[in-house]
Amino acid sequence: MTMIALGGVIGAGLFVGSGVVIKAAGPAAVVAFVVTGLLVVLVMRMLGEMAVALPAVGSFYEYARLAFSDRPRLGELAGFLTGWMYWYFWVIVVALEAVAGAGLVRFWLPDEPTWAISLALLLLLTVTNLVSVRSFGEFEFWFASIKVAAIVVFLMLASVYVMGLWPGVAPSVANLTAHGGFAPNGILPVMTGAVAVTGFYFGVELVTIAAAEAAEPAQAVARATNSTVARVLFFYVGSILLVVCLVPWNSAAIATPYVSALNAMRIPAAAHIMNAVILTAVLSALNSGLYASSRMLFALTRRGDAPASLAKLSSNGVPTRAILLATLFGYGAVVMSYVSPETVFAFLVNSYGTVAIFVYVLIAVSQLRLRARLEREDPARLRLRMWAYPYLTYVAIAGMLAIVLAMAFIPDQRTPLIFGVISVGILVLGFGARVHFGTKPDIATLAMEPHRYEEL
Repeated sequence: MTMIALGGVIGAGLFVGSGVVIKAAGPAAVVAFVVTGLLVVLVMRMLGEMAVALPAVGSFYEYARLAFSDRPRLGELAGFLTGWMYWYFWVIVVALEAVAGAGLVRFWLPDEPTWAISLALLLLLTVTNLVSVRSFGEFEFWFASIKVAAIVVFLMLASVYVMGLWPGVAPSVANLTAHGGFAPNGILPVMTGAVAVTGFYFGVELVTIAAAEAAEPAQAVARATNSTVARVLFFYVGSILLVVCLVPWNSAAIATPYVSALNAMRIPAAAHIMNAVILTAVLSALNSGLYASSRMLFALTRRGDAPASLAKLSSNGVPTRAILLATLFGYGAVVMSYVSPETVFAFLVNSYGTVAIFVYVLIAVSQLRLRARLEREDPARLRLRMWAYPYLTYVAIAGMLAIVLAMAFIPDQRTPLIFGVISVGILVLGFGARVHFGTKPDIATLAMEPHRYEEL
């Protein structure tokens, strides 16, 4: 479970996207990673509380519905938006990682067309997910193991270098302030970085979806939640801090932060080593994207929020049609990245990060309402509790809303905000169509009564 969560969250965002944040915010990018990471830790604790008390297929999709079961229509809308926004985020990740992976493979095979490599990678991971849940888990375990091992080795080597324990090297952290100060461009780029970093962290919550297919869901998610958040913060914040110590934030080399850090330490074949590691990270995120999107789509079918035909399972227990739909959407997005990079593909890229923040806000609101009910009706289920409830939940909600609000005042983030809002608007219209034309399950039957819990 821990490896599944790490596999989802440690992707190209850390190895490549972090360079963009550092270029904009300078060494203060570390602050963006710390603040956003702490918000994600709070969200994970909320999810852990709910998942242990109410293990369910679809995880927070079901929790959003249950949180508003006293207001049936609002419960339907909350669940519909949470489920489809999460599915939307991951199918876009599938496409983005396929495109990124093709670029990495072309480092070694420059004569091969990018689109062909993208489709080949998608096909490979689709087959992996179709074989069985076990094959997904095995692939993800090894993918994540390689990434984690690479980051651990990087942290060890870079720490030795920065502390001056490397042969012939004096200790130095001068790059933190030597090029215009710690925050050379002020606070706004740090806020911009926080928006981007939220998308980098997104994926750690995948463990609560995978828990539904574990032998002991409650125990699995409790262990993974407690261990994953600390490790993710350590990997992200620790490695970013070392990168900005080793590489000047305003140099062209920061575009490839980890490769440049290895070069700064004079590590032989740095480009080849990091290219292989980043490719592994990309394949892992692509694998996680197919898994997460298909399982959420499967959960959506159980409540009439997606066509029931998509719930069909293969003989080995895999939701084949749900996986294929996510794959087809990924194929379409890859095609759009070449046919319409400035319109359709740009819309997808610019909207999915904002959607991730909206999902986290809905998770926090769900925990706020469900915790109150559980304490009132069945406190024995609260074996894993959110810290300082309800105050830290309110802090998390306020922090995420502040990030969204900041986007409106940051020129570079207005387009992603607008596109994200448009995406949510389209989903609201979709909900209207679902209410008018689709099935209408009685959400009141999911009321938080003790004898109703097991129906999940």
